[in-house]
Amino acid sequence: MLENHLLLVLTLLFVVSMLALISEKLNVPYPIVLVLAGLIISFIPGVPLVSMRPDVIFFIFLPPLLYSAAWNTAWSEFWHLRRSIGTLAVGLVIFTATGIAFVSYWLIPNFSLAAGFLLGSIISPPDAIAATSVLQKLKIPRRVTTILDGESLLNDATSLIVFRFALICILTGKFIFWDATVGFFTVVIMGVVIGLAIGHLVYLIHKNLPTTAGTDTALTLITPYLMYLTAEHFHFSGVLAVVSGGLLVSYRSADIFAYNSRLQSLTVWSVLVFLLNGIVFILIGLQLPQIIKGIERYSFPHIIFYAVIISLVTIIIRLFWVFTVNYLIRLLKPSRENNEARFNWKADFVVGWSGMRGVVSLASALAIPLTLSTGIEFPYRSLILFITFTVILATLILQGLTLPFLLRWLKVETHENDVQQENTIRYKLAIAVIEYLERNCPTEITEIPVFTRVKNRYERMAEIANKSLVADDDLSPSFMKTYRDMLLEIIRVRRAVLKKMHRDNIFADHLIRAKERELDLEEARTRKT
Repeated sequence: MLENHLLLVLTLLFVVSMLALISEKLNVPYPIVLVLAGLIISFIPGVPLVSMRPDVIFFIFLPPLLYSAAWNTAWSEFWHLRRSIGTLAVGLVIFTATGIAFVSYWLIPNFSLAAGFLLGSIISPPDAIAATSVLQKLKIPRRVTTILDGESLLNDATSLIVFRFALICILTGKFIFWDATVGFFTVVIMGVVIGLAIGHLVYLIHKNLPTTAGTDTALTLITPYLMYLTAEHFHFSGVLAVVSGGLLVSYRSADIFAYNSRLQSLTVWSVLVFLLNGIVFILIGLQLPQIIKGIERYSFPHIIFYAVIISLVTIIIRLFWVFTVNYLIRLLKPSRENNEARFNWKADFVVGWSGMRGVVSLASALAIPLTLSTGIEFPYRSLILFITFTVILATLILQGLTLPFLLRWLKVETHENDVQQENTIRYKLAIAVIEYLERNCPTEITEIPVFTRVKNRYERMAEIANKSLVADDDLSPSFMKTYRDMLLEIIRVRRAVLKKMHRDNIFADHLIRAKERELDLEEARTRKT
C-alpha cells in the first residue's frame, strides 16, 4: 500500500515536470496545461481515482505556498498600495460572496441563501499561483503585479472566514450578525498576532544562534507550518499568520541570512514551490470524475446552465468592483496622496480580468461535510462542488488564455524605469567602493598592482553605469543589452575552457567544480541585469 502511494506521488511529480516543459514550449501558463492534462488523464481507463483531501491542501500545500508568496512580496510596495489591496482582498471577497449568494438563491430552485453565501465564499478568492504564473512572463505595470500579489496573500483568509461562518449558519440554523462581526475581527487580529510573534521568534533564532546554511534552510521550511498550525489550533486565521509572519521575516532577511543561506534557501524553495504548484493544479483536473459522480441526480443541462451563469457573474462582479471602487476613490480623493489608485482604465481592466480561481476554492468546496449534525445529507453539496469546479475552469482557461492577447490589444504601458534604477544602483555601489579604497587604501592603490586593478575595475563599472544614465531612454536599454551579451559570451568562453580542462584531467576535479560554481553565480547575476 505504501509502495503504491509512493509510486503515485513519483508519477505525479514526473508528469508535472514533463507538462511544465510542454507548457514552456507552447508558451502557455503551466497551471492551464496541468489542469487540462489532469482532466484528460482522469478519463483514461484504468487510471486510479485520485482524491484531493482538503486537510492535505490546507495543512501541507497552503502554508509553504503562502510563505513563499509573502517572502517575495516587497513590504514597502505592499504598504504603499494597502488601500487598493485591502479593497480587493476584503471588500471584493465579501461583495462577491454576497452577490453570488443572491444570484444563486434566485437562479437555483430551493437553494437557500445560506448555501448561496457558502458557495460565494468558496469561489470569491482568486488564486495566487494562477495569477502569478500567468502574469510572470507578461510585461505589465509593477503596481498591477504588486496589487494582485498582495490581494492573493489576504483574500484566502477573508474567504475562509466567511466560509466558516456560512457553514456554521447552515449546520446550526442560526446567524447572529454581531457575533459574526466580532468573531471575524478576532480571527483576523489574533491570526496576525500569532504570525508576528512566531516570525519574531524565528528572527531571533536566526540572528542569535550559530546557524548554518542547512539549518537556516530547514528553519524556513518549518516556519510556515509552525505559524499555520499554531493559529489554526486556536481557531484563528492560519493564512494571515503565515502571511504576516512571512512578511516580517522577509523584511528582516538581510540582517539574519548569510550569502550561502540565501543561495541555498532560494534553490530549495524554488524547487519546492514548483512541485507543490504543479501537483495542486494537476489534482484539480483529476477531481472531475469524483465530482461528476455526485451530480447524477440533477439534470445535466440545468447544472451546466447554473454553473455557466455563476461563472459569468463572478467575472462581471470583479470587473464592476474594480472600476467602480477605483473611480470612487479617485473622485473622493483626487489629491497627490492618492497616487496608488491612479491607474488608467487599461490597467484597471488587467486587475479586473486577472481573477483566476484555483486550489483554495476547490479545497474549500471539498471541505463541506457530507452530512449535517442530524445525519441528513448536506444540502446541495455535489452541486456546489460542480459549480466551483466550473468556475475554476472558466476563469483559469478563459481569463488565463486571453490575458496575453488582451494586453497586446490594449497596449498597456508599463511606465517602468527599472533600467535607470538598476544603472543608478550600479553607479552608486561602484562609487562607494572607489571612495572606500581611496580613503582606506591610498598607498596600496598606487603601489600594489592588484589593488590598482580593483579600483580600475570599479571605475569602469561606474563609467558604464553613468553613460547609461545620461543616454537617451531609447538608447539605454539597447546599450545595456549589448553589454550584457558581451559578458555572457565571455562567460561562455571561460566555461568552454573549463570543460576542456575537465576532459584533459589536468587539474584537480574539486578546483574545476569550484570555478564552475563561480561561473554559474556570475551568469545568474548577469542574466538578471
